[in-house]
Amino acid sequence: MPPASVLIIEDDANLRLTLEDNLSEQGYAVRVASTVAEAWKALEAQPSDVVILDLMLPDGDGYAFCKALRKKNLPSRVLMLTARSLEEDLVRGFDAGADDYLAKPYRLRELYARIAALLRRAPAETKTSTTHRFGPFSLEVHTRNVTGPQGPVELTRKEFDLLLMLLESNGRVLSRDEILDRVWGDVVVDLHTVDNFVSSLKKKLSVKKGEPGFELKTVRGVGFRWVC
Repeated sequence: MPPASVLIIEDDANLRLTLEDNLSEQGYAVRVASTVAEAWKALEAQPSDVVILDLMLPDGDGYAFCKALRKKNLPSRVLMLTARSLEEDLVRGFDAGADDYLAKPYRLRELYARIAALLRRAPAETKTSTTHRFGPFSLEVHTRNVTGPQGPVELTRKEFDLLLMLLESNGRVLSRDEILDRVWGDVVVDLHTVDNFVSSLKKKLSVKKGEPGFELKTVRGVGFRWVC
């Protein structure tokens, strides 16, 4: 089996070289890019299993790059590296489609552990198409598309994963801890992040009390329940 591939997108030459050397020693097939343009060129030539993404790049923004990556449906897992560690920065990163978020300065052992965790939970290829229908909406698992009365519904990667989990658990109460474990995996995220993403889903799906077809209910002190 070929080694897992990692693309490092970092404009700091010293940090980029250090990461490249350390990850190569860990057995990964490592490529590097110092700009958004170089990163796209590398990914178009060959997708990477994991993308280590700095947020501040000379020709673009890491958040915008991550959003564009998700729109292209590339399978890469994205680990954001940044000096920003406020909760709103983490939420913005996950909203852009990041799979994990590591604040600088970081310990190499933690970086290795997070990369390994991302590779362990890489999604398997879906062989068949599965469609979930709820009210006037439909969710296509294989293409990761959600469509409503007005056309496509733009969801982030985590919003889609959360919605799919809710649909597959129809009628069952899901605790915030269970949602975090299944949607965010090994990433350390505040419990309130779940509430933020549920609120975002409600807005994008126009979920209102009494709306025919489905309802996303808050179960006080426990979590959430999807009723369809």
